[in-house]
Amino acid sequence: MKISLPKIKVKTENEKEGTFIISPLFPGYGVTVGNSLRRVLLSSLGGAAIYEIKVEGASHEFTAIPGVKEDLIEVILAIKKIRLKLHDQEATLKLEAKGPKEITAADIKAPSSVEMVNPDLYLMSLNSNAKVSIEMKVKKGIGYGPSEERKDENRPLGVIAIDSIFTPVQSANFSTEFTRVGGLTNYDKLTLEIKTDSTVTPKEALQQAAEILKSHFELVNEFKTEIKEIESEPQKRAQELTLKKKKISVKEAPKTKTDYRKLAIEEAGFAPRTAKSLLDNKIKTVAGLTRLSDEKLAETKGLGEKSMAEINRKLKRWNLK
Repeated sequence: MKISLPKIKVKTENEKEGTFIISPLFPGYGVTVGNSLRRVLLSSLGGAAIYEIKVEGASHEFTAIPGVKEDLIEVILAIKKIRLKLHDQEATLKLEAKGPKEITAADIKAPSSVEMVNPDLYLMSLNSNAKVSIEMKVKKGIGYGPSEERKDENRPLGVIAIDSIFTPVQSANFSTEFTRVGGLTNYDKLTLEIKTDSTVTPKEALQQAAEILKSHFELVNEFKTEIKEIESEPQKRAQELTLKKKKISVKEAPKTKTDYRKLAIEEAGFAPRTAKSLLDNKIKTVAGLTRLSDEKLAETKGLGEKSMAEINRKLKRWNLK
């Protein structure tokens, strides 16, 4: 029995929350597709976040800030909730204020490459004698970056590493139910509920997750193609002879040239772990990646054998190696 391809319908959507329905899916595929999308949505989407701060007069996170109602731990927890869009690879934010005053994210001075999404976020309260000066560093990343992973970095005294929430997706859930296709009633209807931090819309998040899954499945498909290409010479000659007899001409489809060197690492379709390791080592573009020798790449922190194999495979496919 033939069925049409599944259709995606937008049930509800605004800039922060969205509900999407994918139907009909073959029996059992509702959970397969739903769980795959949910895992990628929660762990593998890129974004920007503050990853370290420097507070004037504070050498570590347990220091009390004179004249500030909250302790530094509470201030850091509030800073982690700041959501922003970064149109560059890195940026520096500054917060300088005097009391009495209630400080929000709108009081932070940011360069033009940074767009504050939740400027009304409350950060701290200052009394009449208080003065605060905080420098914050922002960068792009994927998923969640715990500060423990950066403990071995050499930082100046007073610079405090904080956990970074890069993912723009705050929650993702799915449910499945049966739907009718012709006389059959066991096909799946998948309902996806996505909530973001407004740096991307739920629809954009869903599209990015689908693209990440697609790039990984393409690796499997390429592996299948490579196996097919490994043929013996007699087989090749037999095929050529058959084509000549049938007078079949094979024309290659025109290829669209893409300058892969200009791709950012986040856009190149690398596995999340590989992309994170490259970004953590200041490798921002494919062009920067191609400038590294195999020896230098092998010395790059966080890149294992699988990541190296993935990088070499992609560079060869793009004719960059």
